[in-house]
Amino acid sequence: MFRISNFTDNDDVKLLDQKGPFAVAEWQRDLSVMPSGAMTAYFSSEMNIRKRQLICNLSVANVTVQAGSMQWSVGNVNATTGIKGAGDLFTKALRGAVTKESAIKPEYTGGGILVLEPTYKHLILLDTAEWGGSVVLDDGLFLACDAGLKHKTVMRSNISSAVAGNEGLFNLSLNGNGVFCIESFCPKEELIEITLENDAVKIDGNLAIAWSNSLNFTVERSGKTLIGSAASGEGLVNVYRGTGKVLMMPSANMPNI
Repeated sequence: MFRISNFTDNDDVKLLDQKGPFAVAEWQRDLSVMPSGAMTAYFSSEMNIRKRQLICNLSVANVTVQAGSMQWSVGNVNATTGIKGAGDLFTKALRGAVTKESAIKPEYTGGGILVLEPTYKHLILLDTAEWGGSVVLDDGLFLACDAGLKHKTVMRSNISSAVAGNEGLFNLSLNGNGVFCIESFCPKEELIEITLENDAVKIDGNLAIAWSNSLNFTVERSGKTLIGSAASGEGLVNVYRGTGKVLMMPSANMPNI
């Protein structure tokens, strides 16, 4: 048995969201500062630049997390590599190399509590059920998910998607039923969600952070002709076409934190 005090019940900690085995804790102020950093800490808090941590309750479900993200755990918590053989290791190593994710994502089982490293990025909880059971993530956003979700590598529809669209050729896809967490430079309150029904959305730049696996991704000219594209000043745009959803940031000019 264990009991945790002065963590989620601390008046400086706010639970922003809870889904499945996950909860997002946000530290409202940084109280561990010296006088020389007090001004920076104050204005950081006022501008929503705060430390956040993901709490995983393994009594609800086993979880898979990005390698190296664990900070502490308590209770019955066991870590495994999730590797089922040499072939599985090769597949995961290849997937990690092309999706910019860790090759081996540890799986935590048991009934205790696992807390991940603090980050200034925004932790966003999403459910694959809201994405038709299959969602594609932009490179490097994955933090954790229900261990029941299957990880697959999704290849772009054409090579030009990677070269012209300033995107990687492969992305991580999560499949099945469960909750997952991504790290975003943009808070959930500012993310734009676009639902398509046999339609298309054109985005100038890599602003999309997640989209339904049912959508077809291509890179196309913004206009029907080369002259039209040149006149619009946009050139090539990322196009997501079909039926599904796209979650996008309002701006690509995010801080490097």
